[in-house]
Amino acid sequence: MTLQSVQQPAVSPSTFPIGKDAPVIKTVATVASYGGLSLINGTQMITSLGAEALHRAKMAALQADIIAALSIDVLKGTPRAFDPEGHRNCSKVQDAYTLRCVPQVHGVVHDTIKFVTTIITAEMNSATDNPMVFVERGETISGGNFHGEYPAKALDYLAIAIHEIANMSERRLERLIHPAYSEMPAFLVQDGGLNSGFMVAQCTAASLVSENKVLTHPSSVDSITTSAGTEDHVSMGGFAARKAITVVEHVETVMAIELLAACQGLEFHRPNKTTAPLEAVYKLVRTVVGKWDKDRRMSPDIMAVRQLLRDEKVWLVVQPYLDSYQSNKHCPIT
Repeated sequence: MTLQSVQQPAVSPSTFPIGKDAPVIKTVATVASYGGLSLINGTQMITSLGAEALHRAKMAALQADIIAALSIDVLKGTPRAFDPEGHRNCSKVQDAYTLRCVPQVHGVVHDTIKFVTTIITAEMNSATDNPMVFVERGETISGGNFHGEYPAKALDYLAIAIHEIANMSERRLERLIHPAYSEMPAFLVQDGGLNSGFMVAQCTAASLVSENKVLTHPSSVDSITTSAGTEDHVSMGGFAARKAITVVEHVETVMAIELLAACQGLEFHRPNKTTAPLEAVYKLVRTVVGKWDKDRRMSPDIMAVRQLLRDEKVWLVVQPYLDSYQSNKHCPIT
């Protein structure tokens, strides 16, 4: 059971800046032996890494919705599954699951992220020392607040959930490059055979999704007794946190490949245009990656677009349109 602070939580992984935006700590604190012990508690490490994985997973999931919308439009998917009353004249009966079930599959990922946020936020604002020192009472208690089971289980759950974003993304990528599904040139490139287009990129995405299937095995189901039998149940949360970050990294890469393919697919529909927010995403991608006319090294393109996702730029370019839509739901985004 986690001993939470009696004050309101001061830190949340949804608001605390990380990476290049993280604050620089210039004050050097002097800690005694007990303070040092609290700083190297394994639960602190689990929670710190978990907060990074959680924030990146949240932003990946938000941007995955946008990328999926672009892929659905490029594949001429029917919106009937999303709003049947508004599209009575659509000739399509139904699309593949990775198109029409995006709200359901992505939705549970968003809900999982919200749940994990409550766990990690509580841990970030909790006393997880051992022993607990109660100065006013002149008492120390060796309890169990240090145990990492809460964040370990939550981060295993997070890895399982965010993996599904890549699972769906890679299958939409397959549909984008397959001429029988997309009605576009094979592998999204002219002169097939001479150019391999997105063929190898799809292999990369497939291998990362397959690797994630191993990494999402929950580490917290394991426990090895240590410390002469005293520590007879441990959370294995350190591994849960580290592999959660790895899973998120793989998801970001797969999403980047799908976004590249969707933008390339849009080229074959010109001069037609997609919606204003999705055109803004296309323009953003084209600031770092040009269209694919003939084969070239794709890794720089993938890394450039992945960085856009990590910098949350796909979300930021679409957010104003979403805010406008939310403020006036009777005005559709066009």
